[in-house]
Amino acid sequence: MSDWGQAAWLMLGGSTVLLMIGMPVAFTFIGVNLIGAWLYMGHEPGLLQLVRSSVSSVASFALTPIPLFVLMGEVLFHTGIALKVIEGIEHLISRIPGRLAVVAVVSGTVFSAISGSTIATTAMLGSLMLPVMLARGYHPTLASGPIMAIGAVDMLIPPSALTVLLGSLSGISISKLLIGGVLPGIILSMAFVIWIVLRVKISPELAPQEEAQPSLKGWPRYRLFVFYVLPTLCIFAVVVGALAQGWATPTECAALGAFATLVQASLFKVLKWSSMVKALEGTASISGMILFIILGATTFAQILSFSGASTGLVQWIIGQGLSKDLVIMGMMVVLIVLGVFVDQVSMMMITLPIFMPLVQSLGIDVIWFGILFLICMQMGLLLPPHGLLIMTMRGVAPPSVTMLHLYQAVAPYVLMSLLLLMAVFLYPPIATYFPALLG
Repeated sequence: MSDWGQAAWLMLGGSTVLLMIGMPVAFTFIGVNLIGAWLYMGHEPGLLQLVRSSVSSVASFALTPIPLFVLMGEVLFHTGIALKVIEGIEHLISRIPGRLAVVAVVSGTVFSAISGSTIATTAMLGSLMLPVMLARGYHPTLASGPIMAIGAVDMLIPPSALTVLLGSLSGISISKLLIGGVLPGIILSMAFVIWIVLRVKISPELAPQEEAQPSLKGWPRYRLFVFYVLPTLCIFAVVVGALAQGWATPTECAALGAFATLVQASLFKVLKWSSMVKALEGTASISGMILFIILGATTFAQILSFSGASTGLVQWIIGQGLSKDLVIMGMMVVLIVLGVFVDQVSMMMITLPIFMPLVQSLGIDVIWFGILFLICMQMGLLLPPHGLLIMTMRGVAPPSVTMLHLYQAVAPYVLMSLLLLMAVFLYPPIATYFPALLG
């Protein structure tokens, strides 16, 4: 076996095995990086270079949006504005089969437009809406499925911390990745609503019929929507609009969004010291974890490149004479398979050092590829047995909701995500139209 082949087996194979046996992501890559730096970068000088690279990897200004995007969602949840948004949407939606399930999807889409964390969205909707739906007679699969599915869509609709992370690790424009996820995310949300309505019409026993009756009329029906939902959507419009028009960088947009969220909470007099402390603690915890992972990912990619593994693998794949479409399809299959076993950050860390040189060598549109990558990661959040959002829902769901219920609940939404992946693959403008407006 060639030297680059040995390095690839050690670095890629070793990290994959450690992740699959349950070792934490950060510890996995730091351990592999230490071995790789010692073997392929000259022993002690290699370790010193590893330290320098680690420091520079997390000192990048491009990573600043991550804590700011996370803070937006944390403030929304801990101040109680999220609950008011749900109530406002629930009052507005009436006379539709599976009303509360549809409310969960619409509410989740609104939260996706202001929250940077998929886990936070799923946990919040699961703890607030799932017990209510079960108490009103919804089947566990219909009650839990939409909440997990729309939590995954959070990754596609900006602001998204994982999208910023993908752009940082891959070198793809963060602004264009954020904008590119809007249309696919909206398409998925609409597909989820259509599916819920059709499913309940086919099997009415899944949801109580009395849910189709409106509870309020006139101004009381629209009051919460006007006071809470519209301001939240306006924050999203300002952030995305500033990105799309090129008026602000992702960092400036994130700062603007975080400031607007704090102003909104202050105007409603819900920004208390206790809620602010909780929001800051959650932001620090999530952001610290992400930055620690970036540290390991960046040095991992450098060692792969220095050892010749990245170049060797890319040249070997190109030498097979495969078409661009077949190469991309192969990469998507790898991502979907990895999604069954490892989390989304691990997927990026394992594959990007190989995929990005290959994408650049073949002249593939990096924005299009980035959106395909995001859809695959979004799908991985829902894939049994260890999908991150399945585990999150298991943590907040009542004992009456079993793991079998959750597996059955996510199946149709995984299929819809797969259909979206195929649509974007066959018709790239779904992913590239809005980013093209940025120039």
